[in-house]
Amino acid sequence: MSLQVRTTCPYCGVGCGVIASRGPGGEVSVVGDPQHPSNFGRLCSKGSALAETLVESGRLLKPRINGQACDWDSALNQVAEGLQRAIREHGRDAVAFYVSGQLLTEDYYVANKLMKGFIGSANIDTNSRLCMSSAVAAHKRAFGADVMPCSYEDLERAKLIVLAGSNTAWCHPVLYQRIMASKQENPDLQIVSIDPRTTPTTETSDLHLAICPGTDALLFNGLLVYLDQQGERNNLFVKQATRESEVALAVAAADAPDIQRVADGCGLTVESVERFYRLFARTERVVTVYSQGINQSSSGVDKINAIINCHLLTGRIGRPGMGPFSLTGQPNAMGGREVGGLANQLAAHMELESAEDRERVRDFWDAPEIPRQAGLKAVDLFSAIEAGKVRVLWVMATNPAVSLPDSERVRRAMEKCDLVIVSDCVAATDTMEFAHIQLPATTWGERSGTVTSSERRISRQRAFLDAPGEARPDWWIISQVASRMGYAQQFNYQHPREIFCEHAALSGLENGGRRAFDISLYAELGEAAYEALSPRQWPLTGGESTGTPRLFGEGEFFTEDGRARFVPVTPAMPRNRPDQEYPLVLNSGRVRDHWHTMTRTGLSPRLASHTIEPYAEIHPADASRYGVEEGALVCVESPAGDATVRARVTSGQQPGSLFLPMHWSGQFAVTGRVNALLPGVTDPLSGQPEFKQGKARIRERRFAWYGFLFSRRQLQPGAADYWARSRGEGFWRYEMAGDLTPEDWAGMARSYLCSEGREVGWMEYSDRAANRYRAARFVENKLESCLFIGPDLLLPPRDWIEALFGKASLDAAERASLLSGRAPDKSADVGKIVCACHGVGEKRIQEGIRVQGLNSVESIADVLKAGSGCGSCVPEIRAMLAAG
Repeated sequence: MSLQVRTTCPYCGVGCGVIASRGPGGEVSVVGDPQHPSNFGRLCSKGSALAETLVESGRLLKPRINGQACDWDSALNQVAEGLQRAIREHGRDAVAFYVSGQLLTEDYYVANKLMKGFIGSANIDTNSRLCMSSAVAAHKRAFGADVMPCSYEDLERAKLIVLAGSNTAWCHPVLYQRIMASKQENPDLQIVSIDPRTTPTTETSDLHLAICPGTDALLFNGLLVYLDQQGERNNLFVKQATRESEVALAVAAADAPDIQRVADGCGLTVESVERFYRLFARTERVVTVYSQGINQSSSGVDKINAIINCHLLTGRIGRPGMGPFSLTGQPNAMGGREVGGLANQLAAHMELESAEDRERVRDFWDAPEIPRQAGLKAVDLFSAIEAGKVRVLWVMATNPAVSLPDSERVRRAMEKCDLVIVSDCVAATDTMEFAHIQLPATTWGERSGTVTSSERRISRQRAFLDAPGEARPDWWIISQVASRMGYAQQFNYQHPREIFCEHAALSGLENGGRRAFDISLYAELGEAAYEALSPRQWPLTGGESTGTPRLFGEGEFFTEDGRARFVPVTPAMPRNRPDQEYPLVLNSGRVRDHWHTMTRTGLSPRLASHTIEPYAEIHPADASRYGVEEGALVCVESPAGDATVRARVTSGQQPGSLFLPMHWSGQFAVTGRVNALLPGVTDPLSGQPEFKQGKARIRERRFAWYGFLFSRRQLQPGAADYWARSRGEGFWRYEMAGDLTPEDWAGMARSYLCSEGREVGWMEYSDRAANRYRAARFVENKLESCLFIGPDLLLPPRDWIEALFGKASLDAAERASLLSGRAPDKSADVGKIVCACHGVGEKRIQEGIRVQGLNSVESIADVLKAGSGCGSCVPEIRAMLAAG
């Protein structure tokens, strides 16, 4: 019997609805939910490939203590005893939780309640600190609350969209699709991208402001001054609904008195700055979208307030098609903020510093003690662990050994920690290597609860799969530990609905409109109503049962006097700037088809096919200066560490800057972690790390040999000093290089590729003098693995070899082609995958353009299907069309 379930995508903060179908044989398919108001059926490449990631291989299936499998009672007792012992011997602040925007709201709520209400410490922080905490701080300064005033529909009703520090096409692809569809329907819509790099987003914008890294606040201060000079101040709104406008204007004018000063400071032309300012001034319906390029800065809070100041001055907030809009990075970062999952929050938008709020929450939870001050934020937390101040760490659903800056220091801290507990669905992560106690958690498809998207929309995640092995929901694990610590009555949850209703009730407790977050409409939700819960935007009280699409339309804010605050901003340059020894700016970010540290997307062949190894983007002038060639392996060094990655020479990168993606962990590359290079510099107000600005140098990394390996089995290429692996359809692909040439290539190849127990065929070619070696292994005439080695980067194309792994057997010509390194049929070599949805390669598209005369994105989509799926590859297709 088939099962069909409406649920929500587990990736970014857009919160797309999906329909998961499970067939009678257990096969799963995923499509976009046409009824969900976040995406209306659209999905990006990652969402479209969700079914490919639902594999039991690699899952953590049983609790483990010191590497040995055990029962749940033993593991839970050890966790409870470890927490209690640390509290007894070292105090409440000697324990900490590090949680995740991947958790459901119900999981988050229980974790926060245990730490702040019953352990009595605020030492719970979340990886959301890394992506949106500067937005939280800026919103609270301006609005009096952590509130996102806009809705996605405002992007479709705007006449001008400013994308500040957001590669929307790759990082929030479904919203990018909605923006592009709106522009097609309304060609008057103007899009301005503010980004030091040329990206797929900037290439489709009407104006690209390639500012010098870190100068965003200067640009928006100049805009504030310009708007005032041009008479665009909304006097009535500013007078009745705001405060401190004159102070903010005076401070802005000190650094940005005119366009010339702004252009000089930002590295832009006067004409481009003037065009942007004029567009903003003359367009009433403006939405300014900001994301990690703004947030991940040592002055990210100020940058966001500089943006908000411009909207307050013009009164462009709270009405359709206008407002400042923070795009959240994670699927439930917003839900974590609602429950108080950050170390400087209490719960339900209440404050740790408020005695009234502490008493209210303590009585509601029946808790012994609420901490009076903020706990340790993420970077500071791991510094405290290294210093021995925090003795027990519980990590839930995240991978801080990879995702935090100065990651070598993070690893040293966990190595030193008395007790590390990790709850995760995956058995092998960089963080799991440090765990004394490993707890198997359920993941997407197996768990049930709620998430909140960037537009404040609460949606259900629903289970459609049975939990494998002994995996359990995070809320259950935390509640069981709380019970063993003596708090069984307060954590006697049997179903996530009970937690959600408690969370909803707390949000409305003595609220009366004083706090923005209120979902008290759901406080008495029955089981059937919870199961059928439809996506809605908070606030949700008795008066807004259908949801609240936007806030502040009446000019009333959540400050003490109800007025928004202009915040004076003095632009500050990044704290970690280049110098003579490390002359390059180091920037980091996402790629199109991967997510976080690849524990999920790394399992999907079509997602892995777009970007198969870590890389560094470098401008041609810098490549020439430092002796770096396209495709070479390079060593990127900083004061904190080094990484060896592949070079990509591109004019889309600013001179003097490098870009490295953030996703690669030790599970997928031996030396590709960008966060090993970035220091733990943070915004002093938000604690958010400055991932967008490090300092580095680069040099070509020469090896004695280079190679690649394909195998149906996951291998460990021990003789390689560089390796990166990616998933293919029925195989693993490894790119490799080594400093020492083995004495016996054939022996090494067999040690890699051979296993016993099945009939094996073996082919090889060796030229010792030229340092070239090739081998292929067959099992029952089916290609099982192959290895290619050479003295330089001139190795055979890989793409056509992938197709051979899809064949039941190889004929003589195909076998011969393997050792020759040439495709037996040119059509088999499709090139690098461009369209992940339909598996269309670069060479196939180029052939369509040259031979078939395909001259538009639409014609390529019609004939080749490329670009007809999620649309994330459309900017690349446009670039190929432009190149001819």
